[in-house]
Amino acid sequence: MFDNIRADFNAHGRDAGAQGFWAMVVYRFGRWRYGVRPALLRKLCSFIYKVLYKIIQIITGIELPCEAIVGRNFVIDHFGGIIVSGYARFGDNCRIRNGVVVGLQRVEEPVAPVIGNNVDIGAGAKLLGPIKIGDNSIIGANAVVIEDVPENSIAIGVPAVVKPRRQQSTAASSS
Repeated sequence: MFDNIRADFNAHGRDAGAQGFWAMVVYRFGRWRYGVRPALLRKLCSFIYKVLYKIIQIITGIELPCEAIVGRNFVIDHFGGIIVSGYARFGDNCRIRNGVVVGLQRVEEPVAPVIGNNVDIGAGAKLLGPIKIGDNSIIGANAVVIEDVPENSIAIGVPAVVKPRRQQSTAASSS
């Protein structure tokens, strides 16, 4: 737990006041408590987690349940209005911004998006349902994504249109 919190601290620019970092500390504690023995101590930790989770939810507007799976270096930029389903999965080095929803498309179908590594999710984006977001993809601001996004792609618009990312050239033009 402490190694993950240290990595989250670094990923949030070593800013202990970053509200995204606060949410990550509570998230990491929530995941850690599953392994606590004996059961009575685990129940105490669960109570503490639930209180901290609700406080973070009210103060920051970030809903990141410990049931979701989040990789290393997960960054929550510009807190507020962020809702992540407990069924969601994130790879390493992902970044989300304010107003993002990662959740279910239908209540009867409890399947949320699986997000790969190095994915950048813009402000106000909505990722819904049993979809996969490939590695190194960008989800544009306010995009509504309800279909898979392949690796190295950009998804923009409502509903999202997927386009391949342009590779940046290594040779700079000299003019």
